[in-house]
Amino acid sequence: MVKGFSDNEVKNNTQIKETKKEKKETKKEKKGLAGFLKGKKFTYTLPGKKQINIFGSIVLGLNLILILLVILYLKNQEFHDFVFNVGR
Repeated sequence: MVKGFSDNEVKNNTQIKETKKEKKETKKEKKGLAGFLKGKKFTYTLPGKKQINIFGSIVLGLNLILILLVILYLKNQEFHDFVFNVGR
């Protein structure tokens, strides 16, 4: 099974294409990012196992750091005072 969306799966009707062309002619020329992306075709691919593992590890690591900082904030008075004074 191929990941993501494929151009082969999309089947357009010729009538739909003609009506889209007519609508485009009546609209103004797009500017900026929309004009740049008008002719581009994007395909979405699902992230691989390695990429999922990397992002999962980053999220879990940051959550662990947050938990440790909260515990330190609650247990250590000097750290609590430091955070309180920096936050002013």
